[in-house]
Amino acid sequence: VFSQGLKSPGPELMRMEIEEQQPTRTLRTETPTGLFKTRALTLTVILTQVIGNLTLSRGLLHNGSDLGSFSLMPYLHAFLNPWVFVGVAVLAFGMVSYLTLLSRADLSYVLPVTAVSYALIAALGHFVLHERVTAVRWAGIAVITGGVMLVGKTPTRTTPDIIEEDLDEEEEP
Repeated sequence: VFSQGLKSPGPELMRMEIEEQQPTRTLRTETPTGLFKTRALTLTVILTQVIGNLTLSRGLLHNGSDLGSFSLMPYLHAFLNPWVFVGVAVLAFGMVSYLTLLSRADLSYVLPVTAVSYALIAALGHFVLHERVTAVRWAGIAVITGGVMLVGKTPTRTTPDIIEEDLDEEEEP
């Protein structure tokens, strides 16, 4: 057939045939429902970090005990403060949310996007706890906020989900 002037299929045609045989995979976190869940988890992580750290700080500042020692008693006394207890509980819930978020989105997305909590914590520290926030800190907060806005425009997940069936297929020769 090729001696009659027909060209052999080139590598591009062969690659297209192979791609047609393989099913296309959509990342489950990039579907509308998946994106909603990922964004809801992101918001939950941010809010729990802000609320948890704010209440924890308030409780520790009003506690009056020095936690710089190796004695267990000041820590127990601090933990009995309702603000500290609520802060720890909220941060614990936030950690569970954070673990769930990391199972759905790339680390390179999660860490920068949840860093907006630093800006919110600093602002609330200034306005609620009456902390002094210097111009240099505000400039750093502005840089963090800009970075969060940039990363927020990227896909939440760039790696495919690992499914047990995929692992079984890879093990076979």
